[in-house]
Amino acid sequence: MKTIVIRPEIIAYHNSSFREPQRPLNKAAIACGILLPLVAIGGWLAGRSTTPTTAAAPAVAAAPAGPALRVTLPAPAAPEVSADGSIELRAAAEQGLVKADFTANGRDILTAELSNPGTTPIKLKVSFGQMFEAGKNAVAAARTTQIEIGPGKCAKLTVPTVAVRSANRNVSMSYRFSGRTAPQIDLLLTYAQDHPGLPAAALQTAVLALMENLPVSSVCKFTPAGSDLPSRFNTAAFRVDTLDILTALSALREIGVRDRDLAMTVDPQLKIESMIDPASRTAAMSYYGINTNNEWNYWKSELLEGDPSTRHYALYGIARFYPDVALEMLPKWAREKRTTPIFRRTAVQALAETQRIEALPMLQDLVDDLGRNTELGRAAIEAAQLLHAQLRKGGPAPTVAFRGLANAAPF
Repeated sequence: MKTIVIRPEIIAYHNSSFREPQRPLNKAAIACGILLPLVAIGGWLAGRSTTPTTAAAPAVAAAPAGPALRVTLPAPAAPEVSADGSIELRAAAEQGLVKADFTANGRDILTAELSNPGTTPIKLKVSFGQMFEAGKNAVAAARTTQIEIGPGKCAKLTVPTVAVRSANRNVSMSYRFSGRTAPQIDLLLTYAQDHPGLPAAALQTAVLALMENLPVSSVCKFTPAGSDLPSRFNTAAFRVDTLDILTALSALREIGVRDRDLAMTVDPQLKIESMIDPASRTAAMSYYGINTNNEWNYWKSELLEGDPSTRHYALYGIARFYPDVALEMLPKWAREKRTTPIFRRTAVQALAETQRIEALPMLQDLVDDLGRNTELGRAAIEAAQLLHAQLRKGGPAPTVAFRGLANAAPF
């Protein structure tokens, strides 16, 4: 803290003493009194024109002792130290206590190269929500991270991040501290600190739902029913498993975001896709309020009254979770000529989802009945190939297996 002391000064000028004038005794005295000053003035003027003189400075009286006026100049604010002794990295860098360079991929990871030029150890932290930017890319720290660096030492700190824009370039670039903030995600990031088990992919999906309100087609890995529609942005780097989408929506619901305010909840395909996928089924049942007592009613309702674009998907769910029912009904649906072609084809493919060996001869019968060279006959061959390969592996059923029938092993 710098203090400038300013003391008051009193400048005093000495005035000549005047005596009361005396009455002149005679005229000569009066004349001398007049002429002498005139001569003196004339001589002064003459000397002024030829010889420079220095005027005497007026006398200055010493200032009396008294209280000083103190002016306080603002000093740079010291970085705030947390209860645990840590300092925010940004404040420390701005004060010159540490040097920092950042590299990030525009999505989930930022690496800070740090050095401590001082003579004492320093404990640094990057709090969740701290923003970094590189051109049009912007990311935020997803979780609070800390590190301690010894005097004269260097260290590397890895900071988990989330992209706040789906248009971020997913490439390694040099980043810097950003003056921007993203208050829309403050509550979500606070929730994430209290739920360390929240997957990074789910947190990222929730962030984009709040920042840009993306539709589910922008972040899902399953094939959207309207996949032929052009997309405005390339969001391939942000596509996640169906379970991550459900987990993200559940987290948003817990912090008070209304389902109807999120575009991801509008698409009816998400519900049935998440119910079909064994990995997300439990989360879907919790999110949508479905339990073991009413699950069959859900599939039946979807099949008979669901959205026209996804009704036939219910046959896959029935095959997976009610295989005994499926082995009885699906061959009938496949052979029924009054059934629409999409339902007949789905019935054939869904037989592979039963994961039952009994479905193999049923598929062979369908090949014979429907014709090997027909579309339905070829679908039966592909389903049989897929089922045979899975039974040989002895592993769990593939996730949404009907997406990859064309790549099945030969039967």
